[in-house]
Amino acid sequence: MKFVDEATITIEAGKGGNGTLSFRREKYIAKGGPDGGDGGDGGSVYVEADESLNTLIDYRFQPRYKAENGKGGQSRNCTGSKGEDLIMKVPVGTTVVDIDTDEVLADMTKVGQVEKIAQGGFHGLGNTRFKSSVNRAPRQTTNGSLGETRNVKLELKVLADVGLLGLPNAGKSTFIRSVSAATPKVADYPFTTLVPNLGVVSVEQHKSFVIADIPGIIEGAAEGAGLGIRFLKHLARNRILLHLVDMAPWDGEAPADSACVIVRELEKFSPTLAAQPRWLVLNKLDMVPEEEQEERCQAVIDALGWEGPVYRISAINKMGTQQLVQDVQVLLDQLAERMAEEPELVEAELELRRAIDREGRERIEQMRDEIRAKHRGDDDFDDFDDDDYDVEVEYVKN
Repeated sequence: MKFVDEATITIEAGKGGNGTLSFRREKYIAKGGPDGGDGGDGGSVYVEADESLNTLIDYRFQPRYKAENGKGGQSRNCTGSKGEDLIMKVPVGTTVVDIDTDEVLADMTKVGQVEKIAQGGFHGLGNTRFKSSVNRAPRQTTNGSLGETRNVKLELKVLADVGLLGLPNAGKSTFIRSVSAATPKVADYPFTTLVPNLGVVSVEQHKSFVIADIPGIIEGAAEGAGLGIRFLKHLARNRILLHLVDMAPWDGEAPADSACVIVRELEKFSPTLAAQPRWLVLNKLDMVPEEEQEERCQAVIDALGWEGPVYRISAINKMGTQQLVQDVQVLLDQLAERMAEEPELVEAELELRRAIDREGRERIEQMRDEIRAKHRGDDDFDDFDDDDYDVEVEYVKN
């Protein structure tokens, strides 16, 4: 199934109906007076998070959406009907951003969440509203106001508690297969994941978390090389990152150098994201001679100046993975308890996510501008388009 994680559209709320100029004219009723009714309010535009959706593809092929206008007022003091609201259903995890102001209009994180993103126009007044003791036959009316028009970007980010970070062939796909029921493609030859994958890790009964595997990052990703940078935004909602390092690389490159590449690219993309909790996971140790394991692991730790948690695993035979996922679950439980006890932490985390979103959005736009500038005047160059890459998300529970 085709999955689109960004779409740019124009939304327009309905215009308010105009007020009516009318006078009561009935036989045997002299000086009936004004009876022009008000118009109806224009419809507003809302977004609703729908758990049955996991793509924004519909919005890529219909770029403009408009709510219904309010009806004009009628005689006999009849008010015009209100315009019907437009409710746009989007997947859970969608962020709505005003392109012109860079304002985040809505962040859809819960099933059934409804947010207004464009206000409908207000109704105009009929001439009945203007009658007074000194103005018995008013001829004034007002027109309804225009509804808000916005150019917005819909950005879909996968909702996961844990994100996997690493170079291509670091073993991220094998790891997610090892700890969940997700089945991303793996093979015994070098290749990189082209699409994000989600898996639900069940640690024990009634305790689980969601883990996300995004395409691998390569050196120069922040300048547009490879696919990884456009998927780094999916890590904005993760509470912890697992940095996987291939300790037995097929190309012979030093694991320490590979680990440093990831950190540099992450910092270029978003310094705030780079500062988030991150654990070092040294993978494929089953392929390293036992007498060399300690030396290689220490080289990576020294190169990164690492002081955080370190896990030594082999994802393919599940060595060390159980302890890792149990520790992740403990950390997530502790974070949930802290947020329940200190509600202000929830707002602090939301502000943090907004900062990561903002930095990532700016970096991606900067990268696009650089690519366009580089290829400007090249007739054979197709403009940068996120839709060049189809994304398939697999979300299964173990």
